[in-house]
Amino acid sequence: MKDDLEIYIKQCIQNDRGGQLKIYQLFSPVLYGICLKYMKNEDDAKDVFQEAFIIVFQKIHQYKFKGSFEGWLKRIFINKLIETLNKKRKESFFLDVFDPDTELIAEEELEIIPISQEKLLEYIQDLPDQYRMVFNLYVFEKMKHKEIGDLLKISEGTSKSNLNRAKKILQKRISSILNFKTA
Repeated sequence: MKDDLEIYIKQCIQNDRGGQLKIYQLFSPVLYGICLKYMKNEDDAKDVFQEAFIIVFQKIHQYKFKGSFEGWLKRIFINKLIETLNKKRKESFFLDVFDPDTELIAEEELEIIPISQEKLLEYIQDLPDQYRMVFNLYVFEKMKHKEIGDLLKISEGTSKSNLNRAKKILQKRISSILNFKTA
């Protein structure tokens, strides 16, 4: 697989459509899933997905065959997602305010509640942009708050606060469907 991937990348560098198709087929499920997590709806996710793949093929010659190719792809997609969300904002994208009185939810305190992936994705997509972005970067991309702050040009405290608010919103929505089912 690794040898084939290297061949496909080299084909892409030569603008070979066959190599581009192989890269697309190999990585599109994961990359489209990322787009769905960050955008509010499928149409927006599809638009970013397409635009990001164009960037990948324009910049593939910059990949130096060091480190994970999938990681390199994800970075391009996440940067495109952030750029797109920043363009869409009407007001300040992030509230750069860390409320020291905010009760932070510890990881251990979160109750594990069974919920379908589709429903969870729907709830994540419904989060306000700033909360959804921090939540996804922290939970799915395993980034630290300092990295998130640097990437989004917010403070580390704002990243923590936005994550906490996202968790509270999700917890409230998930709990409400469970209370509805048991009522």
